[in-house]
Amino acid sequence: MPIASPEAYAEMLDRAKAGRYAYPAINVTSSQTLNAALKGFADAESDGIIQVSTGGAEYLSGPSVKDMVTGASAFAAYAHEVAKNYPVTVALHTDHCPKDKLDKFVRPLMAISQERVKNGQEPLFQSHMWDGSAVPVAENLQIAEQLLAEAAKGKIVLEIEVGVVGGEEDGVENAINDKLYTTVDDGLAMVEALGLGEKGRYMAALTFGNVHGVYKPGNVKLRPEVLKQIQDAVGAKYGKDKPLSLVFHGGSGSLLEEIREALDYGVVKMNIDTDTQYAFTRPVADHMLRNYDGVLKVDGEVGNKKQYDPRAWGKLAEAGLAARVVEACEHLRSTGTRMK
Repeated sequence: MPIASPEAYAEMLDRAKAGRYAYPAINVTSSQTLNAALKGFADAESDGIIQVSTGGAEYLSGPSVKDMVTGASAFAAYAHEVAKNYPVTVALHTDHCPKDKLDKFVRPLMAISQERVKNGQEPLFQSHMWDGSAVPVAENLQIAEQLLAEAAKGKIVLEIEVGVVGGEEDGVENAINDKLYTTVDDGLAMVEALGLGEKGRYMAALTFGNVHGVYKPGNVKLRPEVLKQIQDAVGAKYGKDKPLSLVFHGGSGSLLEEIREALDYGVVKMNIDTDTQYAFTRPVADHMLRNYDGVLKVDGEVGNKKQYDPRAWGKLAEAGLAARVVEACEHLRSTGTRMK
């Protein structure tokens, strides 16, 4: 099945919220990690989201090019082709984009999708994220409102972040403190600015103690009840039950019961990067250490081509990442929920 159409993506998100499950959103940086993510979703019989960050897009363009739009476009073109071979529906997304990179990343990609839609094609990406966590909430929402109008023209879903995710990702670092919790007032201000779908569809990454990076289970102090408080407040004001489609960032180190509670409160997308990076790299390290004499030409020997062939260790890496995607689907209750 090809990459999700705007209509299919909307149905995916609606089904997830109604069914109290979420889609793993897997960050990829290469054709190998993309193929592994697709296999993982297929093995789990789950639809899903595959995304690329600003750093990942730059990396995909080539080390001497370092152009985010080139890398993201190449990734999307490849994904549109290879995804046809899998019995799941997958949406393409761009991850965290701060203010200083909007004109070099999200806005040009939106323009590409708008042109494609004008020509009767599907958008290149199904959703883009604007990360306004580093600017005041009023400015964050003002920019979000502008971007939502542009996204709607290209049949794109906008993701925004209201609040701050702690830790570091792609060079953006935030302290771990009380700012990690979005307030009810912030949630109400967001809906006042962006509406509830009439101006365009969006997802909200509201923060409830989330932290990017590597943390042991239990070390991240999550308060999923923050999501319920905001959903309830917005719902009461506008007469709707769970009106917001929410996103969970910084989930590494989260306890399963906390993740599941967040799903109950309207989370439909959960970003997974740190854990899948390790799942991809760990089998490679194992292969290299076990086959030291084969992958290196030690003491004048010739090594073993079957062991240093990138496909040999690449297949192991892909299998590791795919297995972690299957596990993520199980955690997020999306296993077996693919659209027929």
